[in-house]
Amino acid sequence: MAIESKGHESYTRTSLGGFAVPFFLCYSMLGPIFQRELSTLPRRPKHYVARVVFLVMLFAIICTTWLLLAGVQPVQNAGDLARFGVLIFQLLAPFQMIVLLFMAALAGCSAVSYEKDKQTLTLLLMTSLSDSQVVLGKIGAGLLWTMNAFLSSAPIVFLMPLLGGVSIEQVIACTLVTACTLIASCSLGATVAFWREKTFQAIAVTVLIIALWLALGELVVAGWIPGVSPSVAAVISPLRAVWDISQPIPQPSVFPVPFGSGNAVLACIFMGWLAISLMLISIRQLRVWNPSRERRNVAAEWESDTEVAVEGERVVKSWKSREPRAMWNNPILWREMCTWAYGRKVLFIRIAYLLFAGLIAIGLQQTLSTGAALTDAGFQEQLVPTSVALLAPCFVLSLIMINALAVNSITNERDGGSLDLLLVTEITPASFLVGKIAGVLYVAKEMVIVPLLLCFYLWWGSGLTTENLIFTCICLLVMDVFVAMLGIHCGMIYYQSRLAIGTSLGTVFFLFLGVATCMMIMLMFRGSFGRQLAPFLMIILGGGTGLYVALGNRNPSPAITVTAFLLPFLTFFAITSFILRDQELTVFSTITISYAFATAAMLVPALSEFEFAFGRGRLAEEES
Repeated sequence: MAIESKGHESYTRTSLGGFAVPFFLCYSMLGPIFQRELSTLPRRPKHYVARVVFLVMLFAIICTTWLLLAGVQPVQNAGDLARFGVLIFQLLAPFQMIVLLFMAALAGCSAVSYEKDKQTLTLLLMTSLSDSQVVLGKIGAGLLWTMNAFLSSAPIVFLMPLLGGVSIEQVIACTLVTACTLIASCSLGATVAFWREKTFQAIAVTVLIIALWLALGELVVAGWIPGVSPSVAAVISPLRAVWDISQPIPQPSVFPVPFGSGNAVLACIFMGWLAISLMLISIRQLRVWNPSRERRNVAAEWESDTEVAVEGERVVKSWKSREPRAMWNNPILWREMCTWAYGRKVLFIRIAYLLFAGLIAIGLQQTLSTGAALTDAGFQEQLVPTSVALLAPCFVLSLIMINALAVNSITNERDGGSLDLLLVTEITPASFLVGKIAGVLYVAKEMVIVPLLLCFYLWWGSGLTTENLIFTCICLLVMDVFVAMLGIHCGMIYYQSRLAIGTSLGTVFFLFLGVATCMMIMLMFRGSFGRQLAPFLMIILGGGTGLYVALGNRNPSPAITVTAFLLPFLTFFAITSFILRDQELTVFSTITISYAFATAAMLVPALSEFEFAFGRGRLAEEES
């Protein structure tokens, strides 16, 4: 055995050549946690499916844009292909950055939170593993899927220079900036997960930090931070860095550098410094944060006016007690609203969200007073109103937070072992689901109320008509209930917590990101609904298939099947109606009816097949 091992090591070192020593050094530093994930990941079919789905999405965007370009104007010479290459690169580079940025953060966060939910992180700390091996191993495990998807899409991006309009230096710079950003994002998610005890807290804090990070870049571009040049945004903001690289004429460098694109090199240095800093913080504070103080034993308090009874040399004191709290008829709703079911640190999440909403309100006030947009004309087309560009990120962030809270409300019950106890009580499916939905909306009340207040503020400043205010508020409430039910539905049909959280958040994220991508393509090739429907059929059918696999594959029903394939088409119809303007009633009717029906399609099976939906018929491969 020793001879075979030595021969294998010698063969590996020979095949790697001069890179053998650095490779084995990095491999040993990551530790057995990363080695186990590296050896088990190729055995999972979902690993290959997810990578193929990501490539199909990129290919669908390219084909849709080509069909729209060929339908608008004839492609006759190399100049037309060069313009198409620039458009594709400006679509794919930000799309890939945004998708992988959030996916890397959630992957790093879930890799650590999964250990905490199963209460195995403390066992890892009791082994001979060093702090750096635990931290770097978890970050490396979270980066595996994201980096696989990123590297698999690299050949598509590197084909862009063949069309013209894009240089190979731009592609290399975009690739390096994206790779460094993914490492920093995954390190951020893992650091927050090591810090926070609850999964929802870790996910919410990570998403809020990324949202504030991107908002900081937009504030720098707008010139709202005194003494900071707008060109600095191309260094500190990954989205602005990629957008600057994709321009035919990039911005001048903040600081002169002797090689490469100046802002791209500085952005890579900044992202690398950020990733290393987060790793060092995690390694330093690992055993300070874990085990959490919430899980440590706290000494019981004695009553101040206790009576001491002496029995020989033994002193007996009475325990401090309090009056029992009255419980409502629906104990699920009572627990969600009257207890700290998701930890007391939810208050910090609310404060951070209010800070982000305050920045949006300041932007709205600036827009209403001066009529100036926050972004330059090159980054966003003026066909989209400035108020929509400001409110849309706040709306999307609110829906993501509500969905994360909803899915964690189910996975926490399962991971804590209390779900099976609930199923043997007298709680009915209706009381459970109503309690969970109402409780989630109550805990996330800031995410529900603040977007409505921003709409009222815009209406008060004469930026929104009364009719459109009513339409917007009703649509927001319908979407809030939809994402809450979506999170509960995914938590019910997927037994594994990581799979449930990833599917739920992935569905919401790709739904709104797909809407944003479709709007960008439509703004580039504005036209009638009939002319745009045929090129977008691939995206619509692909989105319908993905929704059916995510929502109805494990608990199928005719209503979910109809919803999965009809919802992308109706969403596309609503987008087209919004861009064509003066069709607000059409957009309102389409959104409310389609998403209300989707909510009912998920709610009815949960009421009729309560026990099956909670995973009693789970498949064996989910345990792997």
